[in-house]
Amino acid sequence: MLTYLLFIIGFVFLYYGANFLVDGASSVSRKLGIPPLIIGLTVVSFGTSAPELVVNILAALKGSSELVIGNVLGSNVSNILLILGVSGLIYEIKMHHGLFFKEIPYSLLAILVLAFIANDAEIVGRGFSEIDRIDGLLLLTFFCIFIYYLATSKPALFEDRPDVAKMSVPMSSVYIALGIVGLGLGGHWIVNGALGISRALNITEGFVGLTLVALGTSFPELVTSVVAALKKESDIVIGNVVGSNIFNIFFTLGITALINPIVFDPSMNNFDMLMVMLATLFLIATVMIGKKAIIQKGNAYGFLIMYVAYVAFLVYRG
Repeated sequence: MLTYLLFIIGFVFLYYGANFLVDGASSVSRKLGIPPLIIGLTVVSFGTSAPELVVNILAALKGSSELVIGNVLGSNVSNILLILGVSGLIYEIKMHHGLFFKEIPYSLLAILVLAFIANDAEIVGRGFSEIDRIDGLLLLTFFCIFIYYLATSKPALFEDRPDVAKMSVPMSSVYIALGIVGLGLGGHWIVNGALGISRALNITEGFVGLTLVALGTSFPELVTSVVAALKKESDIVIGNVVGSNIFNIFFTLGITALINPIVFDPSMNNFDMLMVMLATLFLIATVMIGKKAIIQKGNAYGFLIMYVAYVAFLVYRG
């Protein structure tokens, strides 16, 4: 009973955590002259990716490779198709030139690198597919390159909006910290509740990872992006999604593989990996066709239709 109660309370923590995080991030970005896009790609995306990291570390310690892979791949699909779809219905998402030509392609590179190292069994002469500790170090190397790029990139100009809360840097930091804690606790309780429900329904671990756990750990990104969309913070919305996808593969899987090598099942997970690639390519194609660098309501419906079709296939596959 307590697990189910915390499952409900988790949503409350997510909502207020997201509000604190967006307000604090927006305020500190303007106070320090840091573009909201950079804040979205770093502070916000790292904060909202905390549940994926925690869940994967715990799963790795227990040797639950299916849950690890399913969590990351399912979360990345949810981030693009579900979160951008819902956010795009609330407020059109505008993208900067640099994001379209650098950050989004880097998220595509992330899934391509993962596809290579997860299917290199024949190359290295191994009888089974595995993401080992060397692969983990490679993923973390790409993550460090991404962080270095952000740290050295030329700041972009942004529109100063009077409706953004103006707080001191210490108070903004407190808001960000409270937001991350709220998102972490909320995500943790939601995941535990979802796992309890899944056990009661006797659902397989791989299916749980791709659906309930992935959706549960993506709720911080969803709520944060929805709140940011309501506040018309397009940069935080898209930065949060793209940054989280990069964090999930390069950082979360990198750390997880260092803790315990991850066994990869090509017969099951290659389709889900392909889905992440298709979702990323669909995002690129969306902003190239029609009104460039803007996700409008029509595009948002396309994302959501793809997400519903994907989940329906997972249910069918079992």
